[in-house]
Amino acid sequence: MSEESAPQRNGFPRIRFGLIILILGLVLFLMGVNPGMFGLDRSPVVGFVQIAVMLIGLAMICLGGYTSLIALWNGQEKTIAADIGFRLVSTGYVIAVASGMADMFGFGRHPFPNVPYFGPVQAIGVIIAEVVIMIGFILLIPYHPRQE
Repeated sequence: MSEESAPQRNGFPRIRFGLIILILGLVLFLMGVNPGMFGLDRSPVVGFVQIAVMLIGLAMICLGGYTSLIALWNGQEKTIAADIGFRLVSTGYVIAVASGMADMFGFGRHPFPNVPYFGPVQAIGVIIAEVVIMIGFILLIPYHPRQE
């Protein structure tokens, strides 16, 4: 094995960094989903700032999870499944942004001049996006068959 193709051994700091970003993203996501948990609930409706905080938290979860899972590959060549997993994580986040900000983008039930409304259809869209992201993360997990 040449030095260029040798696996890297510096994965632990990247895993730790990714997990820190993931946990901070989870806190932001929870703050956006349920601000009452943090004593920040000021309105009975879900508004633009709340949706934006939720989506920023989800972006941090995606970034931290991707960073941690890529570090587990330890410099080895990634499989096609891992490449598909990365694309599913990215696509899931795009679906979540499109669903969450549908009113802001003008294709929701309450277009922009009105007060944005995070309704059940948007919530289902974000949940579907989260499932797509989860499938992407599962595909990013390195699988090394047992060698005899």
